[in-house]
Amino acid sequence: MTTSTDEPTLTPAARRILDAATDLFYSRGINSVGVELVAEQAGTTKKTIYDRFGSKEGLVVAYLEARARRWQAHVTDHVAGVSGGTADRAVAVIDALESWLEMADRGCGFVAAYAELSTSSDRATAVVRAEKQWMRELFRHLLTEGGIGDAGPLARQLALVQEGAVVESTAGGSPYALDDARAVMRELVDGR
Repeated sequence: MTTSTDEPTLTPAARRILDAATDLFYSRGINSVGVELVAEQAGTTKKTIYDRFGSKEGLVVAYLEARARRWQAHVTDHVAGVSGGTADRAVAVIDALESWLEMADRGCGFVAAYAELSTSSDRATAVVRAEKQWMRELFRHLLTEGGIGDAGPLARQLALVQEGAVVESTAGGSPYALDDARAVMRELVDGR
């Protein structure tokens, strides 16, 4: 399973800007963070931000693409280390999610970005939707590898369980969400 777009080559200033934007956009929200604050945190100027990313929207898109690459690499690395059956490999996605949430306590950065930008940035929305499609495709790939035919509907169900687990464990505050998601995934996969 491949991840989204390749990592672009960034100048040192662009890397500092993207790193600062990543921290600020996730922790404070995209709409509440201006380019002035990003420039200040990155130790650069607004002009440098516009020179490197074109606009705030360009910076937001770069942030979301970088987040997608990190998340997808995290998941694929984790799943690659699991040698069990199909259900074990599907559940490994939740195991990867658990370790991811240790550093992402505000929930899904893509859902947060969509909530803020869905009516104002087609480019950001496209990145968010591509990441969600990638998750469905990951589950379809794992199921197909495990010998499950017509894996599309079950892959969509597993992606839905995974998304629900993120929301319930973060916004819902449930200490059981990830364990419940693992159990539901096993039932769904083993029922096939």
